[in-house]
Amino acid sequence: MEQIIQTLSWKNGFLEIVDQSRLPLEERHIKLFTVKQVYSAIKTLKIRGAPAIGLAASFGLFLAARQIKTKNKDQFFSLIQKNATYLKSCRPTAYNLFYGIDRLIEVVKQNIHLSMEEIIMTMEKECVKMFNEDLHSSVKISEFGEKLIRDGMKILTHCNAGALATSGIGTALAPVYLAAKRNKTVEVFVDETRPVLQGARLTMWELKKAGIKCTLICDNMAGFLMQQKNIDIVITGADRIARNGDTANKIGTYSVAVLARFHNIPFYVAAPMSTFDFSLSDGRGIPIEQRDKTEVEYIGGKRIAPADIDVYNPAFDITPANLITGFITEKGIFRPDEIENLTT
Repeated sequence: MEQIIQTLSWKNGFLEIVDQSRLPLEERHIKLFTVKQVYSAIKTLKIRGAPAIGLAASFGLFLAARQIKTKNKDQFFSLIQKNATYLKSCRPTAYNLFYGIDRLIEVVKQNIHLSMEEIIMTMEKECVKMFNEDLHSSVKISEFGEKLIRDGMKILTHCNAGALATSGIGTALAPVYLAAKRNKTVEVFVDETRPVLQGARLTMWELKKAGIKCTLICDNMAGFLMQQKNIDIVITGADRIARNGDTANKIGTYSVAVLARFHNIPFYVAAPMSTFDFSLSDGRGIPIEQRDKTEVEYIGGKRIAPADIDVYNPAFDITPANLITGFITEKGIFRPDEIENLTT
């Protein structure tokens, strides 16, 4: 399936990304040469979406490894771990970030007997391998999820879980793109996703670019649309999924799931297996990122609230597994009570 946009790419010496903080007004590509630049890009939402964050962080750790000058392997591994800890601190919720970094650390451990140059080479190969795995996951998620979409369906999504969030065509939007390619008539209703407006800025931009019929709504309009029978299915992405199916996703997802359950609308989560954190029994262990209050106080650089106020700004919420109809993964579609079987 044709790529909508190349969110990130490895250019044999630097990581190139689309600066998502500039969308939709400007499609700007930036080059990242150092681990500090990668950290900043993730922290400031220049790159976002759990799979894309995981890939960027992995390449960031590889860039750090290339800058290490010591020939002492103990010192090398210590510095790798230090940079890994640094990268893990930038955003705590998206599990793909931890998954990717830990995979690279394991590669270093397994190849510590090799020369320094060979170790660094294996790290690069592992980064590229993870990139290609994510590409493949998007394709498989599109194929499994497309079967859920009937001709004429009206789909609600929240935040952005499309090509901008992965190396491929996305997670939640991937089935939509494939359904449209197979000539199914679909319409996507897009929550604006306050406070950073990923739905309005990113998802609408993507869908318009792909020629998909789409309608932007304020976050508080979803319930009324459901009441009017204008939503047939909800598909969102995820940032971390616990072993029991409890799911962390962009703030507001839980509210949408509650509304969907009340109106008997199926609610699906689309995510690769790298988003599943099998070390956590349930969502209570998922760390929730708290972001700066200015994201709520300002829109487009203009203050919309009084100065010197208290602001609560969690970036994510937890949707309990009992509100989720199923998970669309590269391995198939699973009910929440089937997830634990995926670990074996």
